[in-house]
Amino acid sequence: MIKIDRAVIVEGRYDKIKLSSILDAVIIETEGFGIFNNKEKQELIRKLADTKGILILTDSDSAGFKIRSFIKGIVPAEQIKHAYIPDIFGKEKRKTEPSKEGKLGVEGIKKELILEALEKAGVFCEETNTEEKREITKLDLYEDGLSGRPDSDALRKKLLKHLDLPERLTSNALVQVLNTFLTFEEYKTAIEEITNG
Repeated sequence: MIKIDRAVIVEGRYDKIKLSSILDAVIIETEGFGIFNNKEKQELIRKLADTKGILILTDSDSAGFKIRSFIKGIVPAEQIKHAYIPDIFGKEKRKTEPSKEGKLGVEGIKKELILEALEKAGVFCEETNTEEKREITKLDLYEDGLSGRPDSDALRKKLLKHLDLPERLTSNALVQVLNTFLTFEEYKTAIEEITNG
């Protein structure tokens, strides 16, 4: 697994699955053109870009470039790095037919080509924080009442509102996002503020 400090923006679920097997990074899917109308997802991407920077890795077809262009319109250029996969014609194994333009998407590209695209984008040259830090875990969420309890949903929404984050995050996504934005100590402070405040 290759650690990348930037959040990686991809188009869909299968792209995310593919990259999750290669990268240790926060990976956000745009749900294709769904990003155009999803204000919460846009806000999350802006926040990630502001906090750690983003890397856009979309398909090399016209839809991929429209999504890339849209994100460029909502995030300052200096917070974005771009990785481009080559035009390779074919179809993904799970599909019965090739895409409209006949090109393989991120999910269908070989790992080596993805790594090459990331290297060209310059993301491997960035310094990473090697200092070990205490990660926030799903057990922490449970112990702090954010999951597995009758009032967990309300408390989780309260925390997300307090942190100015989208409220529609799964437990796994919540852990990932919290670890992106907060140290363990900052997380505990936020929990204290919402339960005592």
